[in-house]
Amino acid sequence: MNLKQLSELLGLSQTTISRAINGYPEVNEETRKRVLKAAQETGYRPNRAAQRLATGKAGSIGLVLPTAPGHYSDVHFGEFQSGLAEEALRHDFHFVITPSHPRDEEQAIRWLVASGSVDGYYLAYMRENDPRIAMAKSLAVPFIVHGRSHGLPLDYPYLDVDNEGAFRDAAELLLRLGHHRFALLNGPEDFDFALRRKLGTMAALREKGLELAPSHMRHTVMTDEFGYRGMAELLELPERPTAVLCASTVLALGAVRAINKAGLKLGEDISLIAHDDVLPLLKPENFTVPLTTTRSSLRAAGIRIAQRLIAAINRTQPQPPEHELWKTDLVIRASTGPAPQ
Repeated sequence: MNLKQLSELLGLSQTTISRAINGYPEVNEETRKRVLKAAQETGYRPNRAAQRLATGKAGSIGLVLPTAPGHYSDVHFGEFQSGLAEEALRHDFHFVITPSHPRDEEQAIRWLVASGSVDGYYLAYMRENDPRIAMAKSLAVPFIVHGRSHGLPLDYPYLDVDNEGAFRDAAELLLRLGHHRFALLNGPEDFDFALRRKLGTMAALREKGLELAPSHMRHTVMTDEFGYRGMAELLELPERPTAVLCASTVLALGAVRAINKAGLKLGEDISLIAHDDVLPLLKPENFTVPLTTTRSSLRAAGIRIAQRLIAAINRTQPQPPEHELWKTDLVIRASTGPAPQ
């Protein structure tokens, strides 16, 4: 099915069909729905080159994939991408993925924009005082940040989870249960989300006159193996923690393995709270001892990032809010209990 055939089928001009598919406001909603329904039923897809000439848009979202020798793949990134792809598909947007060494991301984004192959892009894996923010504001295409950059003014579009509030709430729950010896298994130290989770934990402890000692913190890639190693080290400390916060259920998977190997009972000898990104293959309720979690869906974040970026590209009115800070749900299960006497 080509444009001419679809035009004859619907009795509409090719121009009207093209404008309906590309979201032009002068096409009424009834006609737009009729055209989109027919396009779906007949399998019609617009020619990308022709569409770009007609609209000046590539119909693509750009993203940079950080990679390097020794760079760990990230299951969390994949789940976020699934949500982004789900929403992009609804709007017939494509992805343009550019691999880059982590230290060359700024240049990779500049190249992506200069190539004219994307209409917008998003930034992820944000760091404190991240220089990519200033760079993004200097370029002439829409962008959105997944996360925030601690230390910079919030004068850019973002969607973030309230990581500080989430870990403050988690620590406060453990404090109410009588715990005083805390540990934190966190993500990489230079990432903004990890910094905010540490700050939230420390703020809750400070209110009770307690400190989170550097010896009781681990900042690593969020994998099962690093969760196991970190937890095993913490259990060897002279003052073993009775309460542990994990930045991911993936880290918690390894941490629980270390706890079991040490012959300790989760929820009795030691309590643990993990952040749950709602990963479909790792559900906290399915652990042998179900995990207490702070919960926020990465897939839902991916969907929302795509919605906002496509709305900015298409100049949809009204525009979504510039800033979104999602609260997490604290879900209490069996992995948290009173501090051992």
